[in-house]
Amino acid sequence: MYVDLLTLYLLAVGTLLVSAGLMFWEQRTNPTRSKELRILASGFATLAAGCAAALYRHDLPGVTGSALSNLVILGGYLLVLNGVAALSGRHYLRTSVGILAGMGLVWVIGGVRWLDVMWTYVSSVPIALISGLTAWEVWRCQALKPRHSRYIVVAAAGVHTALYAGRAFILPWFATQPGQQIQALVGKLTIYEGVLYSVVLPMTLLKLIRDETHRQLLLESQTDYLTRLGNRRWFFEQGARILDGKKGRGAVAVLAFDLDHFKSVNDRYGHQAGDKVLKSFADIAREVLGHDTMLARIGGEEFAALLWGDDAEGAHTLGKAMAERFAVTVSNRMDGIGIAATVSIGLARFDGDAPDIVEALAQADRALYRAKSLGGNRLELAPRAAATA
Repeated sequence: MYVDLLTLYLLAVGTLLVSAGLMFWEQRTNPTRSKELRILASGFATLAAGCAAALYRHDLPGVTGSALSNLVILGGYLLVLNGVAALSGRHYLRTSVGILAGMGLVWVIGGVRWLDVMWTYVSSVPIALISGLTAWEVWRCQALKPRHSRYIVVAAAGVHTALYAGRAFILPWFATQPGQQIQALVGKLTIYEGVLYSVVLPMTLLKLIRDETHRQLLLESQTDYLTRLGNRRWFFEQGARILDGKKGRGAVAVLAFDLDHFKSVNDRYGHQAGDKVLKSFADIAREVLGHDTMLARIGGEEFAALLWGDDAEGAHTLGKAMAERFAVTVSNRMDGIGIAATVSIGLARFDGDAPDIVEALAQADRALYRAKSLGGNRLELAPRAAATA
């Protein structure tokens, strides 16, 4: 089925308007990325307005129509660039003003004498530059790096960059009479690619932002609000995957922690002080055990850690260091109150024959109960772990 170029042009305009509407609607339900989505929505709407104005540029006298439509289109590209850059907390405000002012001056100087050259070649230079910067901002955005669909955005912006760079620096070589067919072909190619660009770029950006939001919500559902450690669900789900991958491949260890006499801390000093004790324990545990250790708040004043490799081999030493450091330093972190807080620890260690995570934690818990029955503020080994040690 043949589709004429005007229909494709109008299709691109319509697609950009739909994309702008979707971006604007999304920002109402996504407060985290509301600012970035508003900028992107404004960018795609401005691009649509500029493309629509380009259809009627000859209706205005002289160079006015071409200059205005080109500057509006550039404004749309710059808004999209700033929306993408805002995902990383960056902006291109001065660059945007400089490009628009510079192109406005170029149109004033050369638009009257070289209108066709300005529209076909010169105006392609800033579009190529801005599209290249857009691809670069998506590529280096840390928030989007876990998402594979960012490669689609980089590819779409990269192809757009290459096409307009070719229009600016290669197409002029074919400006002679024998090259008119190539110019016409490039013109058609620009329209076709523009339609694809107007679909692929905004839709993929919207998907990236939605995926990022979904990932953040999933992370929050697996994180303890107070201590910012993993929660019980995360510990069992992630621990099961790790233990499945570590079977027969070296030592693993589970540490179970329970803060001693924690109820009396809440009763005597208040729940706010109790929360500070819990957060202090989480901070100290993370410092002692390392950021690569699986560490979670199982519930209340109970915590658990999963270690493997060299850390599992040294789990006994790490656990004792944890108890000693917590007992010594927690009072210094409590605004001079001097709360005496200690922790009891149970350790279960396995050499290549670990059970599932539920049973492993159960063995560590039994050792923990023994530590508490012996007065607390100590580490006890599970029987199997003791034999191994």
